[in-house]
Amino acid sequence: MLAQINLANRLITDDLVGMSVGQHPAFADDVGAVADTERFAHVVIGDQHADATLAQEAHDALDLNHRNRINAGERLVKQNKARPRGQRTGNFETAAFAGTPRDIDRSDSIEDIIAKVSLAETLSIADTTKVLDVVALGKAADALAAATRIDIFGLGASSFVGEDLQQKLVRIGRAALRWPDSHAAWTAATTLGPGCVAVALSHSGATVDTISFLDLARSAGATTIAITNHSSSPLTEAADIVLTTAARETGFRSGALGSRIAQLMVIDCLFIRVAQLDFDASMEAIRNTYATIQRLTAKR
Repeated sequence: MLAQINLANRLITDDLVGMSVGQHPAFADDVGAVADTERFAHVVIGDQHADATLAQEAHDALDLNHRNRINAGERLVKQNKARPRGQRTGNFETAAFAGTPRDIDRSDSIEDIIAKVSLAETLSIADTTKVLDVVALGKAADALAAATRIDIFGLGASSFVGEDLQQKLVRIGRAALRWPDSHAAWTAATTLGPGCVAVALSHSGATVDTISFLDLARSAGATTIAITNHSSSPLTEAADIVLTTAARETGFRSGALGSRIAQLMVIDCLFIRVAQLDFDASMEAIRNTYATIQRLTAKR
């Protein structure tokens, strides 16, 4: 059998006897050269034994027990189980893409709250990226870019997201309106017509007032866009274009955090695409509006 060549030992000028002389000698397996960390090729092998060979050098510089804190790499498990030579159970599934985050409990520490909220919001963005229809997003951006008037409506947390979209569009010279209450939204939707666009936001897709707004807008001849977490919800039946989010909400945060973050991600993508379609004019508008705000606030 030919001798095995370990590429990790190539080009090391002091390596005369098969070990890294300037660092800790590797007596078992292949221990890395800096603070006994394992090399990349060693780490990414999925079937690595969780229990290390007893003769293997311990990972002294990186042997940090998480104790009773959150380990983001181990699905919110609060305490590790010690194993031979300072290693821990290998879990190579990234927590941000595996499993469902637990709801916040009354006994959670501030560290727990930070870990759970950040995980839930990260998951909402990651999952929305996977389900967001690129073709539908392009059609929505085209409609907004060509619209003579854009009316936006949503209730609760969706209302704040609608306001964000309205402010962004106005900044690049689009005629966008966000309605703060149902009666105003219904009145405005009735006056829309061909060439106008109505954007409705609802996490559940079942908010009656929001559905009515989109129904009225469509009846008036406007192009209708729905942004919702549920592609088969009643809201989508009144929409010409549907943009779907994939927010993860639990009982404690229902419809408040994950949904808002996912909707904002869709709004940002939509706005950037609209601006890109008329790039030079959009950039000039952004520069001009920024200069105006800077000039006027400097006078205070």
